[in-house]
Amino acid sequence: MAGLVAGVDVGGTFTDLVIFDPGTGKVSLAKVPTTLPNQAPGVLDAFQAAGADLAAIDLIVHGTTTTTNAVLERQLAKTGLITTEGFRDVLELGRRTRPQAYGMYGTFTPIIPRNLRLEVPERMDARGQIVTPLDEAAVEKAALSLREMGCESLVIHFLHAYANPDHERRAAEIAAKVWPNDHITMGHALLSESREYERGVTAAVNASVQPLLERYVARLADQLKARGYARDLLVMNGNGGMVSAGMVSKEAVKTVMSGPASGVMAAVATGRRAGLPDLLTYDMGGTSTDVAMIRGGRAPVSNEIEVEYAMPIHVPMVDVRTVGAGGGSIARVDAGGMLRVGPESAGSTPGPICYGRGGTRVTISDANLILGRLPADRFGQAAEAAHAAMAEQIGRPLGLTTEQAAEAVLRIANTHMAGAIRMVSISMGADPRDFALFAFGGAGPLHAVSLAAELAVPKVLIPARPGITNALGCVVADLRHDFVRTLNEPLDRVDFDTVHAILAEQEAEGRRLIGQEKIALTGITAEYSADMQFIGQTHLLRVPLPGPRPDRADLQQRFEAAYHARFRVDLPMIRANLVNLTVSVIGTRPEMDLSALIDPAGRKAAAQPQGYRRVWFGGWVETPVYWRDHLPIDLAMTGPAVIEQMDTTIIIDPGCTVTSDADGNLIIEVPHAG
Repeated sequence: MAGLVAGVDVGGTFTDLVIFDPGTGKVSLAKVPTTLPNQAPGVLDAFQAAGADLAAIDLIVHGTTTTTNAVLERQLAKTGLITTEGFRDVLELGRRTRPQAYGMYGTFTPIIPRNLRLEVPERMDARGQIVTPLDEAAVEKAALSLREMGCESLVIHFLHAYANPDHERRAAEIAAKVWPNDHITMGHALLSESREYERGVTAAVNASVQPLLERYVARLADQLKARGYARDLLVMNGNGGMVSAGMVSKEAVKTVMSGPASGVMAAVATGRRAGLPDLLTYDMGGTSTDVAMIRGGRAPVSNEIEVEYAMPIHVPMVDVRTVGAGGGSIARVDAGGMLRVGPESAGSTPGPICYGRGGTRVTISDANLILGRLPADRFGQAAEAAHAAMAEQIGRPLGLTTEQAAEAVLRIANTHMAGAIRMVSISMGADPRDFALFAFGGAGPLHAVSLAAELAVPKVLIPARPGITNALGCVVADLRHDFVRTLNEPLDRVDFDTVHAILAEQEAEGRRLIGQEKIALTGITAEYSADMQFIGQTHLLRVPLPGPRPDRADLQQRFEAAYHARFRVDLPMIRANLVNLTVSVIGTRPEMDLSALIDPAGRKAAAQPQGYRRVWFGGWVETPVYWRDHLPIDLAMTGPAVIEQMDTTIIIDPGCTVTSDADGNLIIEVPHAG
């Protein structure tokens, strides 16, 4: 990898770029506004802002929100479904849950409307035996009807196709003869597991975002090529790996949650180098906060993610939970006199009042400004407007001073974010006190110490460039392919020759796909696991396997141990069920030297404040302000302090101690935590 390596991540507000030169260690950075709805111009703007010569770049890895936004905003390609007779409403019936668990109202709109869901005679049983032969003429008629209705994508989703995919394959062959493009998704090819609803939703999402992603990636690749980039473009997947742009649209659903996944991968790499393999990641942006739990230096990957109500996407993705609290989250006093913060956001247009772009409703960013955590002199008259609005909208109704109102807004926001962090730790049987908090995103370091104190987390790790961490994740991520195959058999009846054959087949396919990529690798490894449950239960528990040839007794023991570790319960009288076999094949890329993310030439021999300002810590405190790029590598200081840098502001509460490591990460010790 003699050439430059670039990672570019497109967020809702900003597009971030980091370029590494492996030969010299030089790093170039850029942060530019995201261009919507077409993100490609913003990506090109970032390279221009960094002064990059695209012809000299050896590899570009891209994290995109194209598919995530399309799903959440329902801006999808018109898609049709051909399914088993009698099952057209599976996508709408779902699991008969409610949007409000204890409410009597709520709405749900399926990905594919009912008039575009057509049935054909065919039927397999759960063993893969044909019950009703496929009506091939009905398949052709249905495909023609959906084409005439203007569908751009097609889903073939038959009952029990995971057990025998012959009908799905034949139906796809028939449909391909009359379909105007190759946007045909077979449910079993994308996800070969049971549970028709989850498999059907996953296939429907894939088909409905496939044309959008294909057009975007092709357009971006062409524009990069026109400006001199001669290599392949790689795209981040939601599982924390990446795939060639030429292959990515075939399984477009796997790019959902691409952006949050790249941030977690950066945290894994940073934490490993810092000697902190157990992390709670906390990414606070302008609209929302994403949190995840890293144990033993491994990203948490799950194939049971629900991105929103009734939207289960059962392909492996980094397990990231989201809460509606970001810098732009709006604070208000409701009709009952209660202070609420979020999930509604001012976004980037018009944005918080302090942005001076026409915003009129107070936000978390306005509260940070009022309390001196952000520099008022950079916001001009908009800072005065933020003070006035806080006093009028929050302070007056609650009988609080302006400062007290702003402090209350931050406390409510911190409570929401702490709840999300507890959800990903305690719900998984982990104690937050055993982790360090990895805070990033443009707003994360503003709140990190307060959150750590509330959660009793003893350490906070602030990476060198918190605001571009997702772009960094694109640079350090490995190649990865995940495979799932359903068996759904009681463990005492499973044929282990079949188990060994499936695991070997999945590993071979992963190695074949990685071998097609023209990327320098240091090695290829495979990880094996099984999804299991006790018979009669619904939810699955993932059990790591030691290799591709497990035996029955060992698997039983591993499942019982995993179940006890999670729930602290033994159920020796209930039989175990082997539901899925999974294999992850990982192509490991050379490790990047992160020590130059902050230019060593700019560091001073000692920490010297560039000024002072009043910051509210329950009362006004005159606080030194430092520029992070000038801090010494052997930093040791005690709060209070404000540390500013190009992409974020870091608040160090009184009594906290701060040190730095060789990569320029800040490690904050939070007193009395734990």
